[in-house]
Formats: sequence, structure tokens, C-alpha cells
Amino acid sequence: MAIAKIHPTAIIDPSAQLDSSVEVGAYTVIGADVKIDAGTRILNHVSIGGPTTIGKNNHIFQFSSLGEAPQDKKYKGEPTLLEIGDNNTIREFCTFNRGTIQDKGTTKIGNENWIMAYVHIAHDCQIGNNTIFANNSSLAGHVDVYDYAILGGFTLIHQFCKIGSHVITAVGSVVFKDIPPYVTAAGYDAKPHGINSEGLKRRGFSADTILQIKRAYKALYRNGLTLDEAKAELSSMQLQTPEIGLLTDFLNVSTRGIVR
Repeated sequence: MAIAKIHPTAIIDPSAQLDSSVEVGAYTVIGADVKIDAGTRILNHVSIGGPTTIGKNNHIFQFSSLGEAPQDKKYKGEPTLLEIGDNNTIREFCTFNRGTIQDKGTTKIGNENWIMAYVHIAHDCQIGNNTIFANNSSLAGHVDVYDYAILGGFTLIHQFCKIGSHVITAVGSVVFKDIPPYVTAAGYDAKPHGINSEGLKRRGFSADTILQIKRAYKALYRNGLTLDEAKAELSSMQLQTPEIGLLTDFLNVSTRGIVR
């Protein structure tokens, strides 16, 4: 006997657009201006407000609240957006807010992200692909998290910070400044503690590339160079090791200063 994909106790606004393959669990509420693409599974007691778009093959666990109004006192009901890509796992009790017109107007979650329980992603945050957010990590507004970053449990990120690609933070880190790519950070307030060597190995970086990234880290943090001198050194190193380009590009767009 065929099993209904939408539980009879779910409440779905007539204007919501759900692909025929979407599954919706008991007592879930989906509001107006929500669009959900093929293969996405939404378990029971989830609340999704709009405008929100959710891509393909996401798995959203119970008691999450997605696409509600931003927690910003300047917000006056403007039709801002939450955009979630494909193949994301969103565990229990997560809260993702829409954007504000003072910034991009959109909070964006990319693809292939693993987001554990009780994570908060505030208005106007921009999340890349293949990130991991451990339990209770929280982003204030306007935070950018680049591809393959890992936030340890209970990591807190100050508004407007940028978290570079392949970064990893220790449990309980409190971040007030930007963390450059490849860096391991820990503490209150978070300090750099070398590079994320193990993560780079798992992602297929060669031993020589990892060695060159370590040398780039030393140029940035250990050799007594000013930031401008370090950027010049990294630009030179990038000619031989293109992966260092992530560092130079990041430093050129950093606005809050980097962790020290």
C-alpha cells in the first residue's frame, strides 16, 4: 500500500510549492512563499516560513524553525529570503533566519552541509558548501562561512566575521575576528593554533602542499612580518603553490582583522 508523502496533520499554505516527491512529517507547518525541490524530507514538528527556497535532497529533522523573520530590530516586515541549496542535513532544533534589506536581503546555505542540533544561523549569513556545524554553534548576523569549514560545538561567531575555507574551531571557541583559510582556532577570544593538517589530508591535499601551507602560516603568524609584508610574501609563495591563493584572496577581503 502506498504511503502518503505528506502527513495528514501537516499544515501547508496553498501558495507553497512542493515537488511531488517531498516528504512532510506530522504537525509540520509550511507557510506562504515557500518552495521545496525534489527529494527533500522534512520530519515532524518543523516550521518553515517564507519567503524560503529549499533545494533537492535535503533532510530536515524535527523541531527546526527555518525562514522566520530576522532577529533585527530594524526589520519592518520586508520580503527577505532564506535560500537553502541541495543535499544538506539539518538536525533537530536548528533556527535559520531570513536576511535584511540593510545587507544582501538573503540568508544563504549552500550544498552538502552537515548542520547538527541547536545551530543558529542569523540574518544575512552566507554559508558555502561541505561545511560542518557541530551542536550549538551559533552565527550572529552577516557572517560568511567558506567551503569545508568546521565549527566545533558551542562555537560562537561575532557579527560580520568571515570564517575561511578549511578552518576548524575547537569546542567553545568565541570568535571576534576573521579566521583565515586552513587555520585551527580555539579559545575566548579565539587564537590561531597552526593549520588544519588532518582535514587537508582527508581532502586529498598532498604532503608537499600541506608543507607549503604551513610555511604560509608561519609567514603570516610567526616570522614577525607586518600584515602587508606577510601578504606580499604569500603572493610570492602562491606562484609555486596555487592553494595559498585562498589565503591571499581572503586577506584582501577581510574587514574585521584576523585572529592573532
